[in-house]
Amino acid sequence: MLNSSYQPVKMVSWQRALILWFQGKVEVVEYHTEVARSARAEFQIPSVLRLKRYVNQRRFARVKFCRENVYRRDNFTCQYCGKNFHPRDLTLDHVVPASRSGRKDWTNMVTACRRCNHRKANRTPLAAGMPLLNEPRVPAWLPPLETASRWESLPASWKVYLGEDPADESKGATG
Repeated sequence: MLNSSYQPVKMVSWQRALILWFQGKVEVVEYHTEVARSARAEFQIPSVLRLKRYVNQRRFARVKFCRENVYRRDNFTCQYCGKNFHPRDLTLDHVVPASRSGRKDWTNMVTACRRCNHRKANRTPLAAGMPLLNEPRVPAWLPPLETASRWESLPASWKVYLGEDPADESKGATG
């Protein structure tokens, strides 16, 4: 979905795209070749939408709270021992334990290796003698399209609006 200024805002499902289109909130800029069928009609599925009204992008800039995004925020690094791990070897740790009314949110969850999480147990970092390397914060960024393989899997109609291929950074400097 693009803002009215043609800047990318966010990705939406094809179902949400149809709803926004039927509600008159967007115009369809590009279509997929696939169609959606109802009992009485057939609709070509939108690929690129443009909002009819400009929307402040800060509204869309909130990063979804989930395990993967906490790992990304913490750079796949245990916030107690400082070692980098594969995601399958990481856990999420409540800084203030859930049993002590610790919430499951950006400011109370950190990435921890299994060993450190077990050692900290049901204590605060101070009580466990395990200071945090970084204070947990709400990230102000969205996870980027990181790999060329992911870029390659995007529909060609999207690439025009997203900019250059991240694998082609060297081409951008020389034109």
